[in-house]
Amino acid sequence: MKVLLFALESPTIIILVVAAIFLLFGGSKLPQLAKALGQSKKAFKEGLDDAERDDKAKSDSRSSLSSVDDEALFEEARRRAQQIRAEDTKKIEH
Repeated sequence: MKVLLFALESPTIIILVVAAIFLLFGGSKLPQLAKALGQSKKAFKEGLDDAERDDKAKSDSRSSLSSVDDEALFEEARRRAQQIRAEDTKKIEH
């Protein structure tokens, strides 16, 4: 049976990684590093949640438009065009 000293599951490798981090950053920097990592993780999760909400809102708006028939959309476009023309006419008269 072969025993790997430096396998990822081995406690030896975990201790060595923690010791290397401690030597690189020092005892005073570790709390700041942990805080920064926590804030980064939180910001990443918030970004994912925002993206999911945006995707859901887009799919909801698409589904609401697909339920409207073409004739109703054309009628709304005509109404808005008439409204814009009326506003332009009022601007020209003043």
